[in-house]
Amino acid sequence: MDKKELFERIEADGVEFVSLQFTDVTGSVKSVDAPLNQLKEALENGLWFDGSSIEGFARIQESDMLLSPDIDSYAVLPWTSTDRRRARLFCDIFRPDGSPYDGDPRGVLKRQMAKLEKRGWIYNVGSEPEFFLFNPNTNGSVHPVPHDVGSYFDFSPNDEAARVRSELMHALHTMGLEIEVGHHEVALGQHEIDFRFADALKSADNVLTMKCAVKAIAAQNGLVASFMPKPVFGINGSGMHCHQSLFNTEGENLFYDGNDEFGISKIAYGFIAGQLAHARCFSAVTAPTVNSYKRLVPGYEAPVYVGWAQTNRSALIRLPRYKAGNTKAVRAELRCPDPSCNPYLAYTVMLATAMDGIEKGLTPPAPLNNINVYEMTAQERKERKVSELPGSLHEALEEMKKDSVIEEALGPTVFEAFIRAKEAEWEEYRLRVMDWEVERYLELA
Repeated sequence: MDKKELFERIEADGVEFVSLQFTDVTGSVKSVDAPLNQLKEALENGLWFDGSSIEGFARIQESDMLLSPDIDSYAVLPWTSTDRRRARLFCDIFRPDGSPYDGDPRGVLKRQMAKLEKRGWIYNVGSEPEFFLFNPNTNGSVHPVPHDVGSYFDFSPNDEAARVRSELMHALHTMGLEIEVGHHEVALGQHEIDFRFADALKSADNVLTMKCAVKAIAAQNGLVASFMPKPVFGINGSGMHCHQSLFNTEGENLFYDGNDEFGISKIAYGFIAGQLAHARCFSAVTAPTVNSYKRLVPGYEAPVYVGWAQTNRSALIRLPRYKAGNTKAVRAELRCPDPSCNPYLAYTVMLATAMDGIEKGLTPPAPLNNINVYEMTAQERKERKVSELPGSLHEALEEMKKDSVIEEALGPTVFEAFIRAKEAEWEEYRLRVMDWEVERYLELA
C-alpha cells in the first residue's frame, strides 16, 4: 500500500486520529496519537519523541528518537467511537542520523529475518495466545473472579462468554487478522482465539493487535481481560504456543521430507535441535515474568522438560498431526512461550537459536513419543538427556547471560536493557512480603 491508498482508506473509514505504536523491551505497547494533518508530516519525515522515558531505550543525553510509521500495518481500532474514529500504525524507530535504532524490538526481529532472507527462506509463526476474562472486583480485592464456569470447548446457546468472544473475533477480523477458531480453554474464564500463521514480523504485529483489542473490548463489556501467565492458583495458566515453519520463496515447506520416519527434513531436525539446546537460555525472553514460572510447573499441561515428540503434549516441542498430503502444514510447535512476552524479541531468539542448530548440523535426542515426561523419574530423564526449564525468572536470567547466540541476536543494547529491567523486576519481587508468607509464618514463627 502506498501513501495515496492509505489516505483513501483513512477517508473511507472516517478516521480522525492515528495512533503511532511501538513497544519497549518488555513488550508494553506505547502510543502517540496524531491528527491527520500531522500524519502526512510523520510519513514524510517521521515523528520525534523522547526515548529516555521508554524502558530500555536511550539514555537522557541521547534521547531524541524518530518514529517511522509502517503503512502496511494500518488498521482501524473498531472499539473507538465513530465520531472520533482512530486507526493504528506500527512504527519502526530511528536515530537522528537516520540509522535504525538498535534498541527497537521490532527492528531487532526485522534484522534477524533479513539474515534469513539472504538464504531465500521465510520464518512463519502461528501463535495461540490464551487469556482470561474476569469480572471486575467491587470489594477492593486484587484476586480475580472468572467470568464464566465453562471448560475446554464447552458450548451453551446462552453463553455470555461466547458472545463476548464472538465480538472479539469480529473485531480482530476487521483489523486484518485471519481468524481460524475461537474456543473456551480448560480453566474457568479462559479463552483462546487462533489466527492464521504469517511471517514472523506480521505474526508479532498480530499478537500485539490481539492483546490490545481483547483488553479494550473486554472493558467495553464490563470485564477485565488478562494475558497474565498464571492469574489463579490451582488451575491452568495461559500459554502462547507457537507453530513454526520455514518456507522458501517458492512456497515450499522446508520442514517436509516424505522419506523420513516422522515426515520432517534435515533442516527441521536442526531447527528443533537448536531450540532444544538453547531452551533454558531463551526462557527468560519467551517466559519473561516472575509469574511465568508459576505456570511452568508439572500438572497443568504446561511444558517443563526439554524434549520433543510427535504426539506428546508434555514435550517442549511437538510435531502436530496434519492431513495426509498437506505438506505445508508440517510445523514445530514450541509450547513454552506465554503471552506476557514481547513477541518481537521472543520470535528473534526462537529463530536465532533454531538457525544455530541448522548451521551447526545439530540433531535432537530421541523423541519422547508415547511417554508422559511428568511421570518419569529424575534418573530416567537424565538417561534420555531430558533437562528442565528454569524454575524462576532469576534462574532463567542467569542462563540467558551465558548464551552468546541470544546476545548476538538481540544485540548489546536490547540484551543489556532486557536483563536490567528483568533483574529489577526480580529484586522487587524478592523483597515483597506475599500473602502466603503471612498466612504461613505470622503465628508459626
